[in-house]
Amino acid sequence: MTRPRRTRSLSPEERRLWAQVARGVVPMAGRVVPSEPDAEQALSGTPRQPDEPSPPVRAPSPGPALPPLTSVDRKTLLALRRGSRSVDAVIDLHGMRQSEAHGALLRFLGRAQGAGHSLVLVITGKGGAGIGNATFEERGVLRRMVPHWLRLPDLRGIVLGFEEASPQHGGSGALYVRLRRRRT
Repeated sequence: MTRPRRTRSLSPEERRLWAQVARGVVPMAGRVVPSEPDAEQALSGTPRQPDEPSPPVRAPSPGPALPPLTSVDRKTLLALRRGSRSVDAVIDLHGMRQSEAHGALLRFLGRAQGAGHSLVLVITGKGGAGIGNATFEERGVLRRMVPHWLRLPDLRGIVLGFEEASPQHGGSGALYVRLRRRRT
């Protein structure tokens, strides 16, 4: 047998806090952010009559649409594997800390796009064994973080897409990155 839910109203402080949280929420496509009474109902489990009608909370209007990422086309990947195509530029992030690597990657991609390059190689490394007896030490941080950085809005104007490199270029420890043409 289930116990009945405990019901209570939100305090004025909880309502203010909920309103503050709801203002910063961006709803998923096709969804609407619930207003305060709906939120209180969801928290308490019982319907509540609002004291006074409150305007619905509006989600902030989305900014310009980000261009979608694409993978490196099969023809280019095949040419890279065969050696009939080479990358335009290479950056090696081995041994860098995250903050250093992020800054170096941003500068490199900006310069590469400015130079008219269309395909670059970003070497992240595969992540080595932990130093000493550091069992819980994180390994392969750049290998995991670089794809995340390439998806961020500040690089979407530069990056067209990326793909894991072929074995002769570093395999899972490197990425081919396609760059967008520089707009004039």
